[in-house]
Amino acid sequence: MNALEIDRLSVRYGRTTVVDDVSLAVPAGRTLGLVGESGSGKSTIAAAAVGLVPLAGGEIRVGGIPASGRGAAARGARRSLQLVFQDPFSALDPRMSIGDSIAEALRATGRSWSRDARVARVRELLDLVHLDPDRAGELPAAFSGGQRQRITIARALAGEPSVLIADEVTSALDVSVQGAVLNLLRELQERLGLSMLFISHNLAVVRYVSDEIAVMRHGRIVESGPTEQLLDAPAAQYTWDLLDAVPVLGVRMADG
Repeated sequence: MNALEIDRLSVRYGRTTVVDDVSLAVPAGRTLGLVGESGSGKSTIAAAAVGLVPLAGGEIRVGGIPASGRGAAARGARRSLQLVFQDPFSALDPRMSIGDSIAEALRATGRSWSRDARVARVRELLDLVHLDPDRAGELPAAFSGGQRQRITIARALAGEPSVLIADEVTSALDVSVQGAVLNLLRELQERLGLSMLFISHNLAVVRYVSDEIAVMRHGRIVESGPTEQLLDAPAAQYTWDLLDAVPVLGVRMADG
């Protein structure tokens, strides 16, 4: 069963179509990488999936349940999706402690939490992303970029999602900490049984975390398939161009 299905999705800003008849499926417990250059429509798909932008056409389903509409089933489906934003510096309220920020996200579970249960859960989530739970009372300014991204991941996990959407989560980070965040996502997926839509412009990053890849250009999917199969023998010239642009140890990915 697919954890997330995006079926013939279209999104328009005014008269401009930015996502055009896109269909994607994230299998349960797996990672689908969505890759393409800036402006291809990737982040718009993420925003549409969690209800931040209206759909011009198509449907989004979580576990087979439509996520649009006002009914209880649709609200439950939307709660099963959580988005980790690109920029950890702007994603957190600078005036709010990281513990309060994570605790606020617990409301997405739809349950009531006592104060003690809320504090315990925040500590558990910080430990889950390898941050000291005793720092829950500190402000975001006390943390590095990589640590802040871990905090935003913990906040997303507070909603107890079945599907995590990670939108360019390493692009604002130093290269030295990108790998640690990617390893954390892989660890969390295995430990929690998460399904993940991983969005990036960087094919090397997508290759590292994804079971399958969909390549997007100008609002449309140009090809998709299992990661190694697609990257070893791309059908689209655009995918070759993306491969050609990513150096690995001084050698172009397309060369080996």
